[in-house]
Amino acid sequence: MQRLKIQYLLKEDVSALIGTTICVKGWVRTKRGNKNVAFIALNDGSIIHNIQIVADPAKFEEELKHITTGACIGVEGKLVESQGSGQAVEIQAENIVIYGEADPNTYPLQKKGHSMEFLREIGHLRPRTNTFGAVMRMRHEMAYAIHTFFHNKGFYYFHTPLITASDCEGAGEMFQVTTMDLNNIPKKEDGSVDYEQDFFGKQTALTVSGQLEGELGATALGAIYTFGPTFRAENSNTPRHLAEFWMVEPEMAFYDLDDLTALEEEFIKFLVKWALDNCKEDLEFLNNMIDKGLIERLKSVINTDFVRLPYTEGIKILEEAVAKGHKFEFPVSWGVDLASEHERFLVEEHFKKPVIMIDYPKEIKAFYMKQNDDGKTVQGTDVLFPQIGEIIGGSVREESYDKLMTRITELNIPMKDMWWYLDTRRYGSCPHAGFGLGFERLMLFVTGMANIRDVIPFPRTPKTAEF
Repeated sequence: MQRLKIQYLLKEDVSALIGTTICVKGWVRTKRGNKNVAFIALNDGSIIHNIQIVADPAKFEEELKHITTGACIGVEGKLVESQGSGQAVEIQAENIVIYGEADPNTYPLQKKGHSMEFLREIGHLRPRTNTFGAVMRMRHEMAYAIHTFFHNKGFYYFHTPLITASDCEGAGEMFQVTTMDLNNIPKKEDGSVDYEQDFFGKQTALTVSGQLEGELGATALGAIYTFGPTFRAENSNTPRHLAEFWMVEPEMAFYDLDDLTALEEEFIKFLVKWALDNCKEDLEFLNNMIDKGLIERLKSVINTDFVRLPYTEGIKILEEAVAKGHKFEFPVSWGVDLASEHERFLVEEHFKKPVIMIDYPKEIKAFYMKQNDDGKTVQGTDVLFPQIGEIIGGSVREESYDKLMTRITELNIPMKDMWWYLDTRRYGSCPHAGFGLGFERLMLFVTGMANIRDVIPFPRTPKTAEF
């Protein structure tokens, strides 16, 4: 008999199936009952809710001994209208198959509350919990929404390399890729590592961003986006940092600053609305159990215009707040890179809505950002969100070869492996812009989860690479 997903039975109109025999399969959440009747709550991962299986202990005496929390079973039975509250339908079991037992003495996900820290230790099992099932289903929906948004706008999905010889951000915090024997590394006469003997014949690393290669795509295809894993060897043990995370990076030819900020706002609103429209049950659960203000906050984002705020004006607002007695951990002055506390003050307390900050000092931004006429600022943009701080970082890119080379020289950036990037400014250069959205930062916002380690299936952080 063909298996039906529990999602279908609980969300669709199944009145035509009432009284017929159906088949469901999944994992037992709970079993309760007495000598006359047993109730099994079954979940197959397709929806936050369980379907109730009603079993006759006299008929299934042997099977019920082996059905405990965590066990995997298949059930054939009659779909009937539920006698109890909480669900519209339930299944009267006619046949039960046990696929896999779960020892109640050792299975760690018993019916009780578990801390997030404990669940990270059993990352291989935590997707079976209500919370992480909801988060992972929403992660899928958000990924699907990203592809849908860009496809509908005529963008092309462009695959940029994970192994690269260029450091987009210039920070040097990269994971090296090598096939050399680390116990016998080949050296040159001057004692330096002889990378010519390595697999690629040069020093390579895991990418920190697909942006530079994405610009190549934009200057040929017009508008592209990347969506893939990126890596930062940054020793940050915070609730907002991962060593391996996913980035969405669109690049668009012929976009100016206004075009860019408009796209950033449209993109975020599309994703948030998608979550509200397509993740109703999971959002309601997370709103009730994790963050009571989640749904209201999501609705507020799609119903408001984002503020456009020049960096200089933002600094003035923060300095005025300090003058009135507001205490920040980090000092505020023109030229500093804003901390999360500054960004959240502007969003949550001053404007009470998302903010797109523009026109940053060039000293605190990357070499590729287009310089303004004042010679001090660049056309960078950061989208700042409540509770998260920066969720998007982007800019208009400097299309002038001479200006780009001047900046590269000022910053002493090694360009021997970047000749291909400079060629986009040599041959048919065009105005273009782009941004990067940290997918896990988005997931923090739409799920209400507090720690970025809890919105990715298998978090990679300093000293942690389990599963």
